Amino acid sequence: MGRGMRAGKKSGGGGQQAAMQKQMQQIQAMQQKMEEAQAELETKEITATAGGGVVSATVNGKKEITRLELKPEVVDPDDIEMLQDLIMAAVNEALRQIEELSNAEMNRITGAINFPGM
Repeated sequence: MGRGMRAGKKSGGGGQQAAMQKQMQQIQAMQQKMEEAQAELETKEITATAGGGVVSATVNGKKEITRLELKPEVVDPDDIEMLQDLIMAAVNEALRQIEELSNAEMNRITGAINFPGM
């Protein structure tokens, strides 16, 4: 053995430092991809219907209602509760679908990066 070295000990931590630097680069790349995906998702819209299409709601990626359409035949002054239920059903379904789309996109990005030891 060389001078100053003991059996069983490894010298230097350069490999660990390089691995840590690579992980940081991967995290930064993933963060950039997530920001780009979020910006793209904000431009997408999902439309859902209820009552066989008499009520439709459109929601964007910011989870804002951008359009709400009611067919004239669904408007019954004697049954406001049914109309309210149909509107809620259409809006909730559109929100569920946009959330699903968002989760799928984020999982696609974060699932692509493999961190050793994590």
